Amino acid sequence: MTPFVKICGVTTGDAVEAAIAAGADAIGFVFHAPSPRNIEPRRAALLARDLPPAMLCIAVTRHPEQELVDRVLDSFVPDVWQSDAADFGSLRMPAGIERWPVLRRLPAAPQGSPRVLFESLASGSGSRADWAAAAFLAPTCELILGGGLDATNVVQAIATVRPFGVDVSSGVERAPGIKDGRRIREFIAAARSARQAIPV
Repeated sequence: MTPFVKICGVTTGDAVEAAIAAGADAIGFVFHAPSPRNIEPRRAALLARDLPPAMLCIAVTRHPEQELVDRVLDSFVPDVWQSDAADFGSLRMPAGIERWPVLRRLPAAPQGSPRVLFESLASGSGSRADWAAAAFLAPTCELILGGGLDATNVVQAIATVRPFGVDVSSGVERAPGIKDGRRIREFIAAARSARQAIPV
């Protein structure tokens, strides 16, 4: 089984096209004002308009207010909402949107959340997540590993953690918030080859 691959923090049509052409499984749009990858909901809706049916469209937030959630959903309806695990306790959103809690340390995976994203303490910064903690958690859920990944280390990350999937943002950029098509292709190719290198 090859790993699931998510390209996060997409802001341009060129990045969307590169991710589709390279075979990404999911694209994340960031709705978080301090981030250089922050995008307006209407712009995200336009970029997501022509995604293949099998590609997941993900809204990515961190500690959002309900007002932001409502504003995003006025223009943009994702398949998945990704946010820190504690955020979901106070948010209202349609039942049809899947929820992916983000974990940054080593609690048990949240009840009722078969798929989680394990991240570094500072999303989008290029800092590496705790691979040992992620490897401990990975057998208990469908864990997607993020945090500091790029084409040069994703094979090692997959071999170490054995995640369900991987998530990349700054590792495929040529500048903060600007994705590089070549780096997207290289990352996905490396991730796709990684499972073959893991002994059974």
